[in-house]
Amino acid sequence: MKRAVDDSAVLVDGPWTHRFVSANGTRFHVVEAGTGPLVLFLHGFPEAWFAWERQLAAVADAGFRAVAVDLRGYGASDKPPRGYDGYTMAGDAAGLIRALGERRAVLVGAGYGGMVAWSTACFHPKLVRRLVVLSAAHPLRLRAGLLADPRGQLAASLPMLRFQVPRMEHALTRDDAAAIGAYLRKWVGPSWRDTADFADYEARCREAFRIQQTAFCALEAYRWAVRSVLRLQGYRYVKQMQQPIISPTLQLHGSADTAILPRTALGSGRWVLADYEWRLLDGVGHFPHREAADLVTGEILRWAKE
Repeated sequence: MKRAVDDSAVLVDGPWTHRFVSANGTRFHVVEAGTGPLVLFLHGFPEAWFAWERQLAAVADAGFRAVAVDLRGYGASDKPPRGYDGYTMAGDAAGLIRALGERRAVLVGAGYGGMVAWSTACFHPKLVRRLVVLSAAHPLRLRAGLLADPRGQLAASLPMLRFQVPRMEHALTRDDAAAIGAYLRKWVGPSWRDTADFADYEARCREAFRIQQTAFCALEAYRWAVRSVLRLQGYRYVKQMQQPIISPTLQLHGSADTAILPRTALGSGRWVLADYEWRLLDGVGHFPHREAADLVTGEILRWAKE
């Protein structure tokens, strides 16, 4: 009989503190280290807060309050059946900054967490002091890439289209979430794929994804992204995302990212009115915070201190 996976799978001990914070009507699991200006980390699919464990201690040691959160529907955070639209997810990040007792934060997001970070900086500009985005095109740039690059970005986004299939979450969690391992191996850079560190990370992501309701919630975010295209809420989201971002923005992207192609992400600076930097990381895939952890940590600290 298979062992059931519960929230304890993500309650990993380390030089940090686990606690729960209520924000935007939802209870979030946050992992915190250090004191000082807030740096809030948002993970991507199919990860959890531990995506940032390599950054937490280093950022805290540099004089910041480093906080990584399990997004709505992931890890030990609440898993409501609704609320996976762009507005609510951005409201989650904004609400967390306030619930943590801060007026502003450096916001760092990777993958889907990067999409949430873009939206938060657009919808709640006063709360985002500086923005760091990894492996995520601006939502409007991604939308344009899907339409204009069918053999490139649209082909790379086929998993997102498959996620629209009803009950797809059961296929993803079958055989100890073997499909999640397959996605990870497809999206990472070749130099990290065959390491023991990757094997360990894959096992942890697969276990966390098997926490009850996580798979359903994770797919709901992608389902909203596709279905909203034909809905009024989606039209309003696109219109509002056209507002320029006034937070200084650093965008890091792996040259070997096969989920969000570098050429798709490259044009995102068009929507940033403030200082903007783009850096392409040679040989790195979709998870630079794990594949090139020290380099990414250094870039985050450089941007946070400016």
